[in-house]
Amino acid sequence: MGIAVTTTSPPENKNLSMTAASLFRAVRPTALIAALLLLLSATIAQAAGTAQSAWHETEQTKARLIAAVTGTGSAAMLRLGLEFHMQPGWKIYWRSPGDAGIPPRPNWDGSDNLKSAKVLWPVPERFSVLGLETLGYKKEVVFPVDAVPMEPGKPVMVKAVIPYLTCDDICIPYTANLNLTLPAGAAAPSEFAHLISRYVATVPGDGARHGLMLADAAALSPGDTAKGEMQISVRAKSETPFSAPDIFLEGPEVLAYSKPHVTFSDNGREARLDVTVYGVKDLNGGPQQLAKETLTATLVDGGRSAERQLMLTPGELAPPADAPVLSIAETTPAPQPNLLLFIALAVLGGLILNLMPCVLPVLSIKVLGVVGHGGGDKGQVRRGFIASALGIFAAFMVLASGLVALKAAGMTIGWGIQFQQPWFLAAMAVIVFVFACNLFGLFEIALPQAIGDLGAHAAAPSHHTGPMGHFLQGALATLLATPCSAPFLGTAVGFALARGPVEIYAIFSGLALGLALPYLAIAAVPAAATRLPRPGPWMIRLRQIMGLALLATAGWLLWVVMGILGTTAAAGLTAGLAVLGLVLWLSGRGVKPACALVPGVPIALGVAMVLATAVLPTVGETPPRAAGETNQRGAKNVDARRHWQPFDEARIAQLVADGKTVLVDVTADWCITCQVNKRLVLNQGAVHTAIADGRIVAMVADWTRPDPVIAAYLAKFGRYGIPFNAVYGPQAQNGIPLPELLTENAVTEAVARAGNVVIAKN
Repeated sequence: MGIAVTTTSPPENKNLSMTAASLFRAVRPTALIAALLLLLSATIAQAAGTAQSAWHETEQTKARLIAAVTGTGSAAMLRLGLEFHMQPGWKIYWRSPGDAGIPPRPNWDGSDNLKSAKVLWPVPERFSVLGLETLGYKKEVVFPVDAVPMEPGKPVMVKAVIPYLTCDDICIPYTANLNLTLPAGAAAPSEFAHLISRYVATVPGDGARHGLMLADAAALSPGDTAKGEMQISVRAKSETPFSAPDIFLEGPEVLAYSKPHVTFSDNGREARLDVTVYGVKDLNGGPQQLAKETLTATLVDGGRSAERQLMLTPGELAPPADAPVLSIAETTPAPQPNLLLFIALAVLGGLILNLMPCVLPVLSIKVLGVVGHGGGDKGQVRRGFIASALGIFAAFMVLASGLVALKAAGMTIGWGIQFQQPWFLAAMAVIVFVFACNLFGLFEIALPQAIGDLGAHAAAPSHHTGPMGHFLQGALATLLATPCSAPFLGTAVGFALARGPVEIYAIFSGLALGLALPYLAIAAVPAAATRLPRPGPWMIRLRQIMGLALLATAGWLLWVVMGILGTTAAAGLTAGLAVLGLVLWLSGRGVKPACALVPGVPIALGVAMVLATAVLPTVGETPPRAAGETNQRGAKNVDARRHWQPFDEARIAQLVADGKTVLVDVTADWCITCQVNKRLVLNQGAVHTAIADGRIVAMVADWTRPDPVIAAYLAKFGRYGIPFNAVYGPQAQNGIPLPELLTENAVTEAVARAGNVVIAKN
């Protein structure tokens, strides 16, 4: 499946072949692989920003302030985070610590241009030790902080004095003194934006997005009156069966609350939680006063949560009328996800990825790889395709390792996120452009086990790309395929990225196996390739056609860069590629100065383009966008799709409450499947008509550049890649996710389920 060819220049131009060959002999295969790994690693591991304070460190803990943005912009509210790391066994406490403990209580006195700062509290963990019930956090936690500046747009200096208690076998009080300054300037997402968003998603809300509902009243009945005990009974419902529900109650400080006793009904979808209240006799007014109190209840069930205020009503809680009460021992917890099932989905998704639009740019590599083996040796064919499969596996493992490191650092993770980085796009444009020039015959790529001209030397079938060449081609195919999400792939990747390293490596191994299956199939039956017509002069035309496909890919990459950095930057990058093409063309015609430049120009140009695109976002014509905004290209897309509105998650609930049906499209310039969905479904036919006449309110969320708002929105659905579409309506307030590949039927059926909108198909 080699794509390497010899130059079509006259035989007397030997200097060219020697120069190009010397280049690629100097740049050993191991160096090429190392460059590929560094490129991926650099894309995933973004440079550390300044949106952080110094660490406050003790033997048991360390704490710091972080910010979700690099500047204040013009925002009326800035999202900060108070990050704690604890040594194994040590913990800190929730806002209501339970029977013992003191939570962190920041004092913001001494801050500059800070009007207020509100700490948000992620769902805690319950610790039951020797009859004591405490609530808090182990290992690590980030408390999101909503900071309101007095004068938006001006620098903000945050000074926090934070007393806190950390406990293991003993308890130790500490005070952290932290300082963080946010300068004036664009409120671009910082490296901590996704970390803070992850913990914001764990702050309890009303439960609607988790399918949970708490009753607004609870029954208050007598307990052991001699001990001053009462019992509070709370009823909760869930759209799916409960797994292991727990409830945390907050009220007067003199009261303490037991771990709940839980019983289920309605096949596990309704739960009664009975909590014993201690210390009632110490409450001024006793049980009568307790009946007048309003408590805060936080319901937790695995990763789901809900919070609301509870009124207490004296009397027993009546059993539900629709079903008998079952004891907790008689109810089977919800089954845990099956890793093997998701690995199978990953294999299927990787296999389907071979048919997705995003792999069309690498079709030239695959086509030439197959036809180049016509009449060849079966053993050589087998080795070549196995090497390509290994390249696919290696690239997927690099991606998995990067995502594991990225997640551990609390940074944004997702499928294809490297395409959000303009310097990665520029580097890929150089690589693809060089491949295209090779296919046009401007120069020779002399990979290991030197290859001859497949057209001029058809009689010498032994001259093929070496194993390392096939390996690198498999890796390149993987890189260019990652902007897309195939059916089943999104489900598998979402499962993996929401869990730990073991699941990530297992799922990505399944994806690699699926994408590599066609290669392995030909390796198992090499006759499928060797029975094709022997290579001959006809391959010159085929190489040129495939070269045009790769040239179009390079153009597409520059088009994406233009949407991120602007026209001027993209024009400069295009000029650089034109210079590279001119040097290769002149060298092909035997011009000695050009021949001398061939070894260094591609490398120098690649480095220059990478550095330029890394610097341009900070000094160029297009300022970094704030979270939730569309970039330049996104704004143009909204203009082109004039019936579409910019994404605003808060407004969705308002529209649904008014009886509207809302369609959300999370897209990006680099997502080819997204463009196909728009072209075939969203921007034409019955769906487009319903959007144009106002029956559907359409919103577009542009993820071309990193955006913590969109990343957090995707995470709510367990998705970490795009395309992603969801439909909301009066009958689907939490949203109905749509498949990755849209069809008119899928959209119209979801719209009908969500509300009262019926779309007549064209």
